[in-house]
Amino acid sequence: MKLVPDTQRRTSAELDERFNMFTGDRAAKRSAFWVMLTLSALIAVSGVVADSTATVIGAMIVAPLSTPILGVGLGITTGRASLIGRSLLMVALGAALVVVLGAVVVQIVPNPTDVLTNSQVLGRTSPTLMDLTAALATGLVGAIAAARRDVGDVLPGVAIAISLVPPLAVVGVCLGSGAPALAAGAAVLFASNVLAMIITASVVFVAAGYAVEVEAPAGGSRGRAYTVLAAALVAVAIPMVVNSLSSVWAGQIATAAQQWLEDVPGAQVTDVSWQGHTATVAVLGPEELPPISALEESVDALVPWHPRLLVVHTVGSRISAE
Repeated sequence: MKLVPDTQRRTSAELDERFNMFTGDRAAKRSAFWVMLTLSALIAVSGVVADSTATVIGAMIVAPLSTPILGVGLGITTGRASLIGRSLLMVALGAALVVVLGAVVVQIVPNPTDVLTNSQVLGRTSPTLMDLTAALATGLVGAIAAARRDVGDVLPGVAIAISLVPPLAVVGVCLGSGAPALAAGAAVLFASNVLAMIITASVVFVAAGYAVEVEAPAGGSRGRAYTVLAAALVAVAIPMVVNSLSSVWAGQIATAAQQWLEDVPGAQVTDVSWQGHTATVAVLGPEELPPISALEESVDALVPWHPRLLVVHTVGSRISAE
């Protein structure tokens, strides 16, 4: 089974017309790109600030940022350095536009720091390896749909937009709210998604035979591009690995903390979170708790780099109606 059957395969000229924004009717292509990107950015930022999933989905539908990203993959496949450079420039300028709009719009929010705790922000500031897996699959969807005539454009367009404009909107909102650490997390998510899409697009386009149709000006340039992409992907994957491990450790610490409290009637762990090298355990229970040293020993045994432990203790109990 071929990913791109010969009977449904688009020609190189068709791909170039779709993803090369510097050929054909260039003015119309660029006009459509900037207008739709600006509107999608405003919609995405509004959805993030309002914590509205439905609004963010609206931004996903109209976002055009995938076009120059797939243009980079096409440039790598066909060995055209000019297409690679110009497409990367469009991606960078487009990303900057979304970030700036996010930082500006959040200034009109009465309490911008409250935005940092909503689900749209929290879900995009601590990317894990599962996010990278989703990005790779998304890139394959976009590249296969681009190369095949019988696959519609709407579904892959939505899938690609999910991984692009909303994280950038979160970067802008976090920067505008004075939270650069959270902005960095969302930026890692965006960067990993872009790299994953470029790599998967290049692989699909090469497998579909586009590389042999155009004579590359320098045979080694494509190999160097792949090396740079692989190194960049490894670099952004490192914090994602750390976040994945942190999630695992948080669950283990929660279990250890609950065992630490097992002899305290009514006491329970309400949350475990990470902030740099500090693990924060939120506990709800009576005034007297067991010595924290016992929990510290358990945490040191679980986490190899021995993090600082902080216990936030709320005195009281939960009451539930029968």
